[in-house]
Amino acid sequence: MQRDTYDSDHEDFRQAVRAFIARDVQPHHGRWENEGLIERSAWEAAGQQGLIGIAVPEEFGGGGTPDFRYRLIIMEEMAAAAANSFNAGLSVQDDLVIPYLVDLGSQEQKARWLPGLCTGTRIGSLAMTEPGTGSDLRSIRTTAVSSGDGWILDGQKTFITNGMHADVVIVFARTNPDPSNAAFSLFLVDTLSEGFRRGRKLEKVGLRGNDTAELYFDQIHLPREALLGVEGEGFTHLMDRLPRERLAIAATSLAASSAAFEWTKTYCFERKAFGRPVGDFQNTRFTLAEIATELDLGWAFLDRAVHLLNAEELSAVDAAKAKWWMTALHQRVVDHCVQLHGGYGYMLEYPIARAFLDARIQPIYGGTNEIMKEIIGRDIADRTRSQV
Repeated sequence: MQRDTYDSDHEDFRQAVRAFIARDVQPHHGRWENEGLIERSAWEAAGQQGLIGIAVPEEFGGGGTPDFRYRLIIMEEMAAAAANSFNAGLSVQDDLVIPYLVDLGSQEQKARWLPGLCTGTRIGSLAMTEPGTGSDLRSIRTTAVSSGDGWILDGQKTFITNGMHADVVIVFARTNPDPSNAAFSLFLVDTLSEGFRRGRKLEKVGLRGNDTAELYFDQIHLPREALLGVEGEGFTHLMDRLPRERLAIAATSLAASSAAFEWTKTYCFERKAFGRPVGDFQNTRFTLAEIATELDLGWAFLDRAVHLLNAEELSAVDAAKAKWWMTALHQRVVDHCVQLHGGYGYMLEYPIARAFLDARIQPIYGGTNEIMKEIIGRDIADRTRSQV
């Protein structure tokens, strides 16, 4: 189905993204996957090409264009090149860290961090998850205690994307023993701070090139101005920005699903079995027909959600719907595509095998799909009760 999402400026940008990937990503991607780390020079190349911080105001070194469609193009092209690890790292930088700074940062915080984040000379991460707490953020144990002219930050975080490279970490910490939502705050932590320590670079099933780390904050003395946003409003700050994060995950899944479908279509009509192309068998055609139809449905939903996000009207519930459905679709699509590749689908030299491994995290991070359904279900219940 024909999409009408992009105009000529977007398509010109797409060509620039493709050129960047061909020049600075594809020749190195296999090595990054083997080494488990994307070299910083790739980040700097992306920054030089203007692919990071597109929505950041120009005064802080960004593109000054708060149109999520440009981010969506990057996701589509990264997925088409099977560069899922770099895409994940860029998404954390551009869809999480940078928006927090743009929306909540003081002029001094923005001036200090945003220019480097936009050029790729600085890398950021967001630290929420702890060894004993994932979706249940109210149970975190990391604390920031007011002390004199600043704060004392103490705790541990895990599963932190970009953790090994990070120059700045946005840390979610408890600032009040009260169990209410008003007990949490956000802090900007310079990783050169005394007491900051990186733990293991974690070995993952997929997204092997993207560094995921344990981080430790051992009695770090933070200045008063390290507070990001309003003290006690950390939980609200997170909730307000989850729709963009979850839409980015949904978009990544849909882009990766579409890429897997394109590889599989080609393979099915090149590969022969019993004297004819695999794609000429009815079962194959039916499977391809089902995938094609579901992808069209997904893109229609996603394009509408992007329009709402650009208009600042995307609700948390609609973002949850996009996140759970498109990441679940992602699992079905890559599974079918591996099956249609036969034995070659199990070989890591084929992009579909790597895509299969990379896909599995999608229903987990950004809030598990079970949490997404709970958000949607509670909204249904609340709306229904209000009508009775």
